[in-house]
Amino acid sequence: MTKRALKRMVREGEFDAGQFEDAKVRRLPVERGWSPIGSATQRDEDRDQAYVKTIKPKSIGQKQLMDAIDAKALVMALGPAGTGKTYLAIAKAVEALEAGTVGRIVLSRPAVDAGESIGYLPGDMEDKLAPYLRPLFDALTDRLSMKRVRALMAEGAIEIAPVGFMRGRTLNNAFVVLDEAQNCTYAQLKMLLTRLGWHSTMIVTGDPNQSDLLPGVSGLAEVANRFEALDNIAVVRLSDVDIVRHPLVAEMLGVL
Repeated sequence: MTKRALKRMVREGEFDAGQFEDAKVRRLPVERGWSPIGSATQRDEDRDQAYVKTIKPKSIGQKQLMDAIDAKALVMALGPAGTGKTYLAIAKAVEALEAGTVGRIVLSRPAVDAGESIGYLPGDMEDKLAPYLRPLFDALTDRLSMKRVRALMAEGAIEIAPVGFMRGRTLNNAFVVLDEAQNCTYAQLKMLLTRLGWHSTMIVTGDPNQSDLLPGVSGLAEVANRFEALDNIAVVRLSDVDIVRHPLVAEMLGVL
């Protein structure tokens, strides 16, 4: 009997290796909980399942934001960098899309350079806008698999558009997220906020203290102050204690 045939018989359990006085032959494990060569269906399910996470608030401010998104059709989330404004908004948008509450997700962001001019970008319109919209795409791929994000974008269920292309639209049955709203003027915010249609939810996120526009041009702080008097609109103000990034971020923002 060859060595290969002997190992096969031991693996298939035709006899026990303990019957040999020479204990060099050991029974190989047969039952394995996971196999790297499983079926294609099993691999896809495991891979997609890895992107399904349970979002839980890590601070009181984040809990207030999540509760406000569930209760109000228009929410403004203001706070410093690292408080999870954009991530929580997109997570709620994906949750609503998966549950069938809305028919599509619309993500918008102003195409404003962060304090410096990067010149002309090559490519078509989508290539030119890609660097500005990358943070939204990163948050999407963290909630969904890359394959599913591309499929939903191809179907039109997920749309990523700059602020300049939102005029004249009515967003019905949609979950709208306006990110980096501190880089929008008062007129732009008025135009964007009035895009809200039937059976839709809109989340506006931004940090009034980190605007890349000239001083006094940003309209986010003024709009938020006016909306605080309205009962049907929630204005959630996050602070340094809600920062979930590296602890040094909170310390730096406290002195900068």
